[in-house]
Amino acid sequence: MVSGLLDTLPAAQRDLLGPAAPGDELATPPMLAVLSDRRVFGADWLFERKLDGVRALGARHEDRTRLLSRTGRAMQTTYPEIIDALSAQECRDFTVDGEIVAYARGRTDFALLQRRMQITDAARARASGVAVTYYLFDLLRLDGYDLTRLPLRTRKSLLRRAVAFRAPLRFTPHRNEGGQEQLDAACARGWEGLIAKRAGGRYVRRRSPDWLKLKCARGQEFVVGGFTEPAGAGGRIGFGALLVGTYEEGRLRYAGKVGTGFDRATLVGLRGTLDGLAAPHSPFADRVREPRPHWVRPELVAQVAFTEWTRDGMLRHPRFLGLRDDKRPEQVVREEPEPG
Repeated sequence: MVSGLLDTLPAAQRDLLGPAAPGDELATPPMLAVLSDRRVFGADWLFERKLDGVRALGARHEDRTRLLSRTGRAMQTTYPEIIDALSAQECRDFTVDGEIVAYARGRTDFALLQRRMQITDAARARASGVAVTYYLFDLLRLDGYDLTRLPLRTRKSLLRRAVAFRAPLRFTPHRNEGGQEQLDAACARGWEGLIAKRAGGRYVRRRSPDWLKLKCARGQEFVVGGFTEPAGAGGRIGFGALLVGTYEEGRLRYAGKVGTGFDRATLVGLRGTLDGLAAPHSPFADRVREPRPHWVRPELVAQVAFTEWTRDGMLRHPRFLGLRDDKRPEQVVREEPEPG
């Protein structure tokens, strides 16, 4: 017998439920969105704010609560206040999907979140001074049942009723209309963009066209394969620019250098990390035309904003946003928007 909130579902939707052993839903990656330039949508879509943070799956079963990155890395000690909030829920068996963000001046700030991402001690995390918010947008398991075959709109309705939303937990609201006008309004507010989701879609463990990223500006992850020394007389320290690329058929293809977006602390700290990854040879499949570059093992993933790709596959006006530890380097490929 389906218990609690689930027995309020129509019979046809209850038939879509299946048993879910605790932890099974954490063994595979979460659902991911596809970059798209589509701007015309029908009534079967809903639209959420695209958040500039870190994806996280939160799971509780009885007295055990976990928080995992999209690569399966445990984050309990990095965000202990989120663990506290999930553990305090009246519901004792659930799995939620969402995004962890930090705010600065009313806007999500990935650079600020970086200060929490590197901490693995709960006491230090609480004392960091960086407050975080966990925006929940999906419910995958409830009371021992797998919800991923239910329509998205139903899963969000159950999520709103199953979870008590008190700080640092927030429900991710949505609108039923979206397109170029709505995207322009989101961009004017300083948002990253919108996520368009098929309202009747299931939750699948892969990148799916049922979720579309509508971005205000270009940006994606890149693998760091080297760096240059500081140049000029401007007092630059640490390094000059990162040499970055993306994977294509198993080979790391060079995409250009990123020399802006760093503060002094990042230049110094990142240089130490880069020196620890020193490699004798270039990891790039292409020739890199930089004088006296330093090569590193391709283990770091950087989030980079840019205006466009050039004809020869280089980044135009790239800007460093921060390092990511929730995506494996070999998963980083060039993102191209699907046509609308």
